[in-house]
Amino acid sequence: MPKPLTFRAILRARPCHDIESYLEWVRGFITARRYKDVVLCGHSMGGAITLLYALRYPEELKGIILMGTGARLRVRPDLLERCRQPGPDNSNWLASYMKSFKHVAVDMQPVLSQRAVEVGPEVELNDLLACDRFDVMDQLGQINLPAKVLCGGEDIMTPVKYADYLTEHMQNAQETVIPGASHFVQMEEYKKVNQEIEDFMASLK
Repeated sequence: MPKPLTFRAILRARPCHDIESYLEWVRGFITARRYKDVVLCGHSMGGAITLLYALRYPEELKGIILMGTGARLRVRPDLLERCRQPGPDNSNWLASYMKSFKHVAVDMQPVLSQRAVEVGPEVELNDLLACDRFDVMDQLGQINLPAKVLCGGEDIMTPVKYADYLTEHMQNAQETVIPGASHFVQMEEYKKVNQEIEDFMASLK
């Protein structure tokens, strides 16, 4: 049984500065453990990694799940600026960052805050810049893997039109919009999201 990858191990790993590098890191993790029949699930930047995996190595996947993501991920300038000007002890950055989770259950807030402190604004800036350069809009038609596309109905970072575009341009995609949920739909409406994932996985058997 392979040893699980811990959050702190990820933090110690060599930084990746683009989606292509993240893709190869994830692929290395999967292939080193000889995982088979992989269904890769990604949220936001993770969705970009998943899309690129499906384009580069489709034979290694059984299906993909895309949550709160898009074929192009342009980043709002104010999000980049909050990382560049984080304030004393990163306090301004952290306060702004945590506003994104205002609809997540209260008992999860301390964990999310601690993870944010461990990562810091430099890492977020690195990842946001990687997202900002990502664009596979003209390649989606090459993806014929079974795909599930999930999006929060109130997501303003990767709005429903992003999910619509993914679904319309991939060959074998199904879309579900979760009403009332924002960008972090998997935490706000986890029961509904989990059910959608279970149903999709069952359809692949």
